[in-house]
Amino acid sequence: MSIVSVRNLVRHYQQGDITVKALDGVDLDIEPGEFTTLMGPSGSGKTTLLNQIGGLDQPTSGTITIDGVEISKLSSSQLADVRLRKLGFVFQSYNLVPVLSAYENAEFVLLLQGMPANERKERVMKTLADVGLSGMEHRRPGELSGGQQQRVAVARAIAGRPALVLADEPTANLDSKTSESLIDLMRSLNVDHGITFLFSTHDPRIMDAARRVVHMQDGRIYEDTTK
Repeated sequence: MSIVSVRNLVRHYQQGDITVKALDGVDLDIEPGEFTTLMGPSGSGKTTLLNQIGGLDQPTSGTITIDGVEISKLSSSQLADVRLRKLGFVFQSYNLVPVLSAYENAEFVLLLQGMPANERKERVMKTLADVGLSGMEHRRPGELSGGQQQRVAVARAIAGRPALVLADEPTANLDSKTSESLIDLMRSLNVDHGITFLFSTHDPRIMDAARRVVHMQDGRIYEDTTK
């Protein structure tokens, strides 16, 4: 069964008298274990599609199914539960809580999931080790480099063992060396742990690392290439 199934997805916006067709009849399936990137110029619809799949925005029409759950008709609380239990998010701006340590940021989703304290500790410590942050558990975001902050964001995204991690321009604010290190990390998480990733990116290094590249333009998919 596909982790993501998108059918005839439409998202239109009104800008005065103009209708902007951000998504215009998109069909997409993402299978377990994929490492896929959405690419295209600004305004092509890739970030809008990622936000739709993540339940961060409502479609004009069409359906989105996440791990067997059709999300477009869920209540806000039901949708929040799907995001909590089935999805992980990595944003270009990190979106860490500045007053929390790396450990506490990574633990946050597990607290919301109601995981017992001893199990949380074991899971968080292992996850931070997996992303190369052993020994930095008690540092707050302001005490970490940009690359280390993004690794905390990845740890937070994967700690709850979601069906899918959505990453929106995750390397946009990082230098080239740090970007390559982060891409290697996510690729190893994909290969070694079977974590499914879907990216929106302009970064050619992510495109090179991806096994599947979905090309978008004018709100539509015009090419879908598997390496």
